[in-house]
Amino acid sequence: MPESTLLAAAAGVVAGALAVGLVVLLRRLVVQSRELGTDAEQATYQTLHLASRAAKHLSGDMTETDAARAAKQLRAMLAADTLALVMAGGPVAVDGDETLVAAAERLADEAVASGKAQVERRVPAPWGETDAAAAPIRAGDEVVGAVVAFAPRVRAGLVRATGEVADWVAAQVELGELDASRAALAELEVRALRAQISPHFIYNSLNAIASFINTDPAKARELVLEFADFTRYSFRRHGDFTTVAEELRSIDSYLKLERARFGDRLKVTLQVAPEVLSTVIPFLSIQPLVENAVRHGLEAKEGGGRITITAEDRGADAEITVEDDGVGIDPEVAAEVLAGGTPGEHVGLRNVDARLRQVYGDEHGLVVETNVGAGTLVRMRVPKSQPGRSAASVDPGTRGEADGRLVP
Repeated sequence: MPESTLLAAAAGVVAGALAVGLVVLLRRLVVQSRELGTDAEQATYQTLHLASRAAKHLSGDMTETDAARAAKQLRAMLAADTLALVMAGGPVAVDGDETLVAAAERLADEAVASGKAQVERRVPAPWGETDAAAAPIRAGDEVVGAVVAFAPRVRAGLVRATGEVADWVAAQVELGELDASRAALAELEVRALRAQISPHFIYNSLNAIASFINTDPAKARELVLEFADFTRYSFRRHGDFTTVAEELRSIDSYLKLERARFGDRLKVTLQVAPEVLSTVIPFLSIQPLVENAVRHGLEAKEGGGRITITAEDRGADAEITVEDDGVGIDPEVAAEVLAGGTPGEHVGLRNVDARLRQVYGDEHGLVVETNVGAGTLVRMRVPKSQPGRSAASVDPGTRGEADGRLVP
């Protein structure tokens, strides 16, 4: 075969390979383009991604570090040369040219004072001049800060975008304030429970302890230790959550003190599945139900009665019940208490129900089965798995865990 023919054949093979390679490359580009979406979809994704990253730094008490990190994301959202996030009475964060801090603060003050967007041309800068747009951050009826964007030319689009970003920041600030209000409300509810425990139970417990000092000093000493354990747990200053095991230890101390007062009139049965002992629950959520059973179920019943406490595994949930065979509650009164009406003497019942609904949703509120003269059963269900939530100050080694034993 002539050499020219061989060269032509080789050139054809190379050209064919290049063509195939080009087709494969184009196909990959088309597929990747479809996977990545259109330019508009990419822009939407990028904006949402930046907003998500900024949001976590705008909730709650904003520190200087939080403000700086949020400003960085907000600057990218607006494609500004420099962006300042100025909170009234709080941090001032500038992402970009920090020599513009003074100008940013002045424009922010004007936006806060007027409550309207501000635009300024030819703002002096060390390297020349720039334009700026400032938009107020309005949380409710109050202006709490401003977003200031700097660019070589501030057009109407940037002014509107800065206003939208400021409104979005305001929404995040309001959400943070709502979370803080909820936390404060939860703390007030726990304090209300502590106040309920304090006057009634402490007085009766001290009287019971005093009655044994002369007749049975060892018993009196044991009760003093139980009283110390119970009050230490109930009045601790930190930790919104605990575990079933830890709450049951506190209840054990509480019931020993009550049995010292009631004697054989108070009987207790405890049935606990070991697998639910580590379940995280709101602090002081079972103990008030037990106290409610003692005070309003058995105390008024001639001859006393029995309280049965169970904790069972129900798949994704742990189910905890507190049952007494006492005097019971009028079903209409119980329904009114759980519906948010005046709790009266059942403040503990209402308090626990409200906190469970707040933390886990309405489907996890208390279920109360009762009638006058027929006793009362209160049921609560909490998720066994609660990612990101842990019990503070839980010491599994203290006094041994409940083990499902029966207490006569």
